[in-house]
Amino acid sequence: MTPSVDALRSTLDGRWADVRSSVREQMSRFRPADPDLSTEEYRATILELVRELAETGRPHTGFSPEYGGKGDVGGVVTAFQALGYGDLSLLVKAGVQWGLFGGAVQVLGTERHNERYLRQIMDGELLGCFAMTETGHGSDVQHLRTTATYDPVAEEFVIDTPEPGARKDYIGNAARDGRMAVVFAQLVTRGETHGVHAFLVPIRDEAGAAMPGVEIGDCGHKAGLNGVDNGRLAFRSVRVPREALLNRFADVSPDGTYSSSIENEGRRFFTMLGTLVRGRISVAGGAGSASQKALALAIRYGERRRQFADPGTGQETAILDYRAHQRKLLPALATTYALQFAQDDLVAEMHRLQAPGAEPDEKAQRDLESRAAGVKAIGTWHATRTIQTCREACGGAGYLSENLLPQLKADTDVFTTFEGDNTVLLQLLAKNLLADYGKSVQKLSPLGLARFVGGQALDAAAEKTGVNKLPRRLPGRGFRPRDRAEQRRLLADRAEHLLAGVARRLRPALKKGADQFAIFNAAQDHLLDAARAHVDILVLDAFVAGIERAADPSVKALLETVCDLHALATIERDRAWYLEHGRLTAAETRAVVAAVNELCGELRPHARLLVDAFGIPEGWIACPLLEDPAAESGATASVPEMVG
Repeated sequence: MTPSVDALRSTLDGRWADVRSSVREQMSRFRPADPDLSTEEYRATILELVRELAETGRPHTGFSPEYGGKGDVGGVVTAFQALGYGDLSLLVKAGVQWGLFGGAVQVLGTERHNERYLRQIMDGELLGCFAMTETGHGSDVQHLRTTATYDPVAEEFVIDTPEPGARKDYIGNAARDGRMAVVFAQLVTRGETHGVHAFLVPIRDEAGAAMPGVEIGDCGHKAGLNGVDNGRLAFRSVRVPREALLNRFADVSPDGTYSSSIENEGRRFFTMLGTLVRGRISVAGGAGSASQKALALAIRYGERRRQFADPGTGQETAILDYRAHQRKLLPALATTYALQFAQDDLVAEMHRLQAPGAEPDEKAQRDLESRAAGVKAIGTWHATRTIQTCREACGGAGYLSENLLPQLKADTDVFTTFEGDNTVLLQLLAKNLLADYGKSVQKLSPLGLARFVGGQALDAAAEKTGVNKLPRRLPGRGFRPRDRAEQRRLLADRAEHLLAGVARRLRPALKKGADQFAIFNAAQDHLLDAARAHVDILVLDAFVAGIERAADPSVKALLETVCDLHALATIERDRAWYLEHGRLTAAETRAVVAAVNELCGELRPHARLLVDAFGIPEGWIACPLLEDPAAESGATASVPEMVG
């Protein structure tokens, strides 16, 4: 029995279904910007949409009720994700204003900042920036060069850009609209540096002129997101009052005495950054919406576009009926579903930990940061691949700007590097996994430790000799690709093996005098594979949990099939590893490939239902690709045919 669109959408929308429904309705009143606008006109249009968004009150919901919000942190991040169905410049500019700028003021500041600024930020009256990234230091935030030196005589901080590499770069809202910035700088007082802290720094006056000592530049035209006014900031002895320090985790007294509730500088730094995890989760959500939109366009087009006659009937065949076309789109669709459930789990955990009144839980917060890093990396890379695949699947029509895919591709390309470069994020995840791995080994009993060391030695020998372990399967039981336990076992075995292997490779770095950089650098590819394998498990588990929550049996049955395709496509991607390490035989990897083909055929009749369940407002996917009758008869399927 095939489920209804509404039943499937209800399961997919999850806990914040009412928020998604409300945002869809609001978005139906907005219209896409004219693609022929100049950069300045586009920026002005997006600013106007930001103000309209503020008037709806939706951005207020994520802030504390004490200052006029509703405390629904999960709801506002969910709403942000839904904006991804529309203009991504609006999504990013709104994210800078309320997620990064407003979020930093709320979670890093104290009452004195929230009382004065939060209401203005929520209402869109005070537009701001999040000035962290520097020209010379992007991912290495801990070593930013901007300084904030305390002057006890004036009771002021002096903000300086000491060298060209310390210029704040790529800062959203800076080039045109921002009046204030949260500036991350090294705090210096009494001649001692206390690490990176955040300061509120006015950058423009009421008339829009740069404040004294503030130098503002424009990053200019970009590959995408040109409705966002990215700019550059430099500071020449800019003075701000002592109270400009966002002092939730540390403060400076009038006489210059530094104090913090967290004594260790490194722990303090990572605690501060951890509170800003909302931005990373939001980017992953926006990437998911962009993937969904691309798939909705490509699958709808694949159903209506016909090419080459069936010899048996003489009728032209819909291109989505070709196995090669299904192979392009349907595994990507299955993984997009899986990532949606993983995203929902992240949002729910973030809400639990960061909603007003939540009890601090340092370990849970660290786990959230690790998961967010992994899902953001995998989700944004998935979006980049999926949108490109959808563009190709629509042939020449997909290359036309009027058909939305080129802009979608351009706008999301930077998602892989902002809010954390993906490669660096996976290294962060791997580092945390190794720390937990070490702790788990330390807890083993003497007998357990002996067995563990013995197993590691056998694994190491197998790696060197090629005598790999046999698949870990119950005796007499054949390989069943569509068995969920079998799928998870394969993914978990790979994740565990990779983590143990990289731990073994990095162990020499603990020796006195070891060249730690060389050892780490030599194992970096292994480290990234281990992190990615861990995310594969997280995503599958989230999908399985989401299926369990489905109330409608027909929805559950369909999602089980989608989950099979996602899991087996993931295993198929790494089938060389499973062969090399003896986890699957050649015949079994061929069975995985055959199962993926079979599942594509089973899901083909449901493809339209699966993309319609995303609930993308029709006005945001309306384009000639789907509406022009020429797409049926005259359009061709590749750029060479189109231009030749």
